[in-house]
Amino acid sequence: MLININPINPQLRLIRKVVDVLHEGGIVAYPTDTVYGVGCDILNKKAIEKVYQIKQRQKFQPFSFICSGLTNISHYAKVSNYAYKTMKRLLPGPYTFILEGSRQVPKMMLTKRKTAGIRVPDHAICLALVTELGNPVISTSATRPDGTIMNDPSIIHDFYGSRIDVVIDGGPVPGQPSSVISLIDDVPEVIRAGQGDVNLFE
Repeated sequence: MLININPINPQLRLIRKVVDVLHEGGIVAYPTDTVYGVGCDILNKKAIEKVYQIKQRQKFQPFSFICSGLTNISHYAKVSNYAYKTMKRLLPGPYTFILEGSRQVPKMMLTKRKTAGIRVPDHAICLALVTELGNPVISTSATRPDGTIMNDPSIIHDFYGSRIDVVIDGGPVPGQPSSVISLIDDVPEVIRAGQGDVNLFE
């Protein structure tokens, strides 16, 4: 199903329709402030397994979490004062911050990894989805098997077919992935330079 949602003022009725699909364990593709993402409700293990299958990812390769803000972030990650201040300054924005995960993370994520990648995208559709759902959404880029990023919702819809329940068409997105910064032990390390300015960490 392909749904058009306004990227500036997302229609709540349509957001709720997508959230119902997430509640039922569905997989959704949606726009972010970087690329189109594929994800599911973080609390649904079967759905997370489906995302791993769709992406042909190994279980040791973790996905990031899309949060609506920093309010409940301590459920998922250990946040020092330094990490909190850094994230508060730069989010919402095109960054993924790697933190030490809370005890919940390995249980939720089907992985032994003890880290959590936190994303708060500067995109109204994304934030509306997560806010309405009430907990984070697992996120991974919509890519072909060779890693090519797909940024056209109709191409994503055709490529994934019935493996994805809803594709949100929220118009064009920049098409460059987020910058990934580790803040573990309060030592900033640039893991990937992407759309967000990484000069602050060098």
